[in-house]
Amino acid sequence: MNLITTTEALAAACSRYAALPFVTVDTEFMRESTYYSILCLVQMAGPGEDGILVDPLAPDIDLGPFLDLMADERAMKVFHSARQDVEIIWNIGSMIPAPLFDTQVAAMVCGYGDSVSYEQLANDLAKARIDKSSRFTDWSRRPLSEAQLAYALSDVTSLVTIYERLRDELAVTGRTGWLADEMAILTSPDTYRNDPDKAWTRLSGRLRKPRELAVLMEVAGWREREAQKRNVPRNRVLKDEAVVDVAVSAPRSVESLGRLRSIPSGFERSRTGTDILAAVERGLAREGGESPVPARGRSRSSGGGATAELLKVLLRAVAEAERVAPKVIATVDDLEAIAESDDASVPALAGWRRQLFGEKALALKAGNLALAVERGTVVVREREAG
Repeated sequence: MNLITTTEALAAACSRYAALPFVTVDTEFMRESTYYSILCLVQMAGPGEDGILVDPLAPDIDLGPFLDLMADERAMKVFHSARQDVEIIWNIGSMIPAPLFDTQVAAMVCGYGDSVSYEQLANDLAKARIDKSSRFTDWSRRPLSEAQLAYALSDVTSLVTIYERLRDELAVTGRTGWLADEMAILTSPDTYRNDPDKAWTRLSGRLRKPRELAVLMEVAGWREREAQKRNVPRNRVLKDEAVVDVAVSAPRSVESLGRLRSIPSGFERSRTGTDILAAVERGLAREGGESPVPARGRSRSSGGGATAELLKVLLRAVAEAERVAPKVIATVDDLEAIAESDDASVPALAGWRRQLFGEKALALKAGNLALAVERGTVVVREREAG
């Protein structure tokens, strides 16, 4: 196996890869006991290349050449399910690979289903079988076994063929531009910043009262900062259930904090307990001022709920007919918004999604389309006037 452990060897390899039309990339990492992922291995391949493995934990290596390659816009950077890999690169280098192509997103556009696995694509498009036995091994331990290295390398060598097949299919069907919205999310720094001031949004769906949300903002923000500072998972600081319980009950004393079932015994008298109570006070102080506006549940009156359900059936029918994963076309929130308003500001009523689905959705609402079942398949039919 070509395992690179020095900066000099990495620079030579990256110089060679920069001249390729595209580079396939994957990473192996550990995150069970840390907030930030520990990068344990980098894999790269490309057309005409056997692939390389880079050991970021080697004592004599600087990942600068790898980061330079990721920033070099001459070569397309190809990942499968790129988000976690890109997050790692962002955390170690404050940059995002460019240009970027995610084969999982491309596969959904090409009709391979929602969140299609790498193993399925390798089997279907590259006629390769991936040995998954090393997937959940400890990638931080050295030396890495031959089985681990072989598994890691296969993740990028088969990706070469997968990318070529998907790229060509997108070109033939004229759907290359359909990836733009998803790629915009993956290439936005805001996707990876983990802003403590926005940490509350992960848990806000369970709460509605402004007072609860105000306390949630402060407690969740405190937890996020503490986890980042200590480099431990969020739940090592305070579990999600406890954060929500504190937001709902807003305890203002050691005794009331200790009475919460989700707070471990004795926890309330620790420094962390003091910090939680201080966060509660900050939240109560901001209530009615800078507190967030609770998300309003969508109205189900006047048949809105039934309309949304009908739109789901239409979405599934269109997705099957066009061979596109439904989640690429529209989300449940999109459908509920369209059910409420023909002028809803949602992606499903803009661009190619409107042409593919949005216009049909509006026509269905207006009574100009009908859904029927023929030979066990839902079909869309224009309704005759009269």
